[in-house]
Amino acid sequence: MRIVAGDFGGRRLKAVPGMKTRPTTDKIKESMFNIIGPYFDGGKVLDLYAGSGGLAIEAVSRGAEHATLVDRQYQAIKTIKENVEVTKKEDAFSVIKGDAKKIIVQLSKEKKQFDYVFFDPPYKQQDIMNMMQKLLDLKLLNSKALIICETDQEAKLPEKIANFTFLKRVDYGITELTFYVFEGSN
Repeated sequence: MRIVAGDFGGRRLKAVPGMKTRPTTDKIKESMFNIIGPYFDGGKVLDLYAGSGGLAIEAVSRGAEHATLVDRQYQAIKTIKENVEVTKKEDAFSVIKGDAKKIIVQLSKEKKQFDYVFFDPPYKQQDIMNMMQKLLDLKLLNSKALIICETDQEAKLPEKIANFTFLKRVDYGITELTFYVFEGSN
């Protein structure tokens, strides 16, 4: 696993040990960023099920200003911190250990808002639609925020969601990427 492009391109990232996480492959990551970017002029990233941190690190490598990475698993947090160190730009990242549903409430209290949100939850625990609504209710999204969802084929995310425009869906074997744009303002 590596950082595909940008300031940190080519640097190797560690995967979380064990079978509790499923890292996004470099091929899928490259395709994802070609669809949403491929490069950014600033912006804030929220990665709610960060795993190894690869998606948020890739976003910062490609020009995002700051990334907040959330995971509840100790091994994932340890791996994220090691991977962030590889960038030599640790101040561009906030790493938070905890349950995503609780952490977003705290981020809202801190008046945080995001331009890019990555949802790559464990396939058996997908609650993306409810989490998108909570992000909206908590005013965590900037206008035109991009929501990027990585799921399995079973997820069947809808194309019509209030306050969001469906952008695109792409299949990669068992993995499916679905993209939305937040059309409201907070």
